[in-house]
Amino acid sequence: MASNEEILAGLAEIVNEETGLAPESVEMDKSFTDDLDIDSISMMTIVVNAEEKFGVRIPDEEVKNLKTVGDAVEFIAKSQS
Repeated sequence: MASNEEILAGLAEIVNEETGLAPESVEMDKSFTDDLDIDSISMMTIVVNAEEKFGVRIPDEEVKNLKTVGDAVEFIAKSQS
């Protein structure tokens, strides 16, 4: 099971691959849409890649609740246990 720090680092890598954003700009309190300027299409790609990387399932109806990077980290951490 990955720690929150490992999940954050993994998500930062995925966001970087999808958007070109620097991994260090992906922080727990950042909003995917407002701070990182990630659109819904990129977000779906990030979700699919995160599911593969962390071995979790993120239902479509949950994606809209993942407003910040921290929300996504917490969801993935809970889903792993």
